[in-house]
Amino acid sequence: MWLIFGFNLIIETDLRQFGLRPRTWDGLLGLFTYPLLHGDWKHITDNSVSGFVLMLGLFSFYGRIGWRVLGWSWLMSAVWIWIAARGGNHIGFSGIIYAVASFVFFSGVFRKHYRLMALSLVVVFLYGSMIWGVLPIKPGISWEGHLFGGIAGFILAFQLRKDGPQRPKYSWELEEEDDHWEETIPYEALPRDTAEEPSKASSPGIVYHYRKKDQK
Repeated sequence: MWLIFGFNLIIETDLRQFGLRPRTWDGLLGLFTYPLLHGDWKHITDNSVSGFVLMLGLFSFYGRIGWRVLGWSWLMSAVWIWIAARGGNHIGFSGIIYAVASFVFFSGVFRKHYRLMALSLVVVFLYGSMIWGVLPIKPGISWEGHLFGGIAGFILAFQLRKDGPQRPKYSWELEEEDDHWEETIPYEALPRDTAEEPSKASSPGIVYHYRKKDQK
């Protein structure tokens, strides 16, 4: 992002024209470029800070899943913007930021993991006000990118809920699973002597051997 922004300052061609333009053939290039282009210093600075914090939490807690989240949220939000957003030139990393924030929040809820839920609360505390960005309040802001990014993050959190870190199971939950496993064993599958006398088979036995005193 910063390399492209700096390069754009020293060349005559304005790279921002290669953003995502909905429902135009020229705008298809923006499917790959729109998150990397920014309008001014404030735009790229705000996105850089928020993106760094959120991706730090994403990769610290979810590891390699973070790459799948970034890739799919990039593609999903871009395609939806091209199909359904209003006309104009959509640029900025904020759509990915909304996707990551949405994924981190809902993933902690779906997995019911106390550490991941704590991270969800941190996201709400730091970026809870982002919810207003999905509404068409400020002119010149791609609220569609924010909205579609948030939806993409929600879908990814649900689809990937069984991958990566999972809620630890406590001892009583493991005992319940063991009891359920024993109940599902068919009675006919037990050995014959065990099936006929389950009480004897399940209890340990002691065998005593006696010998006479003069026996060596």
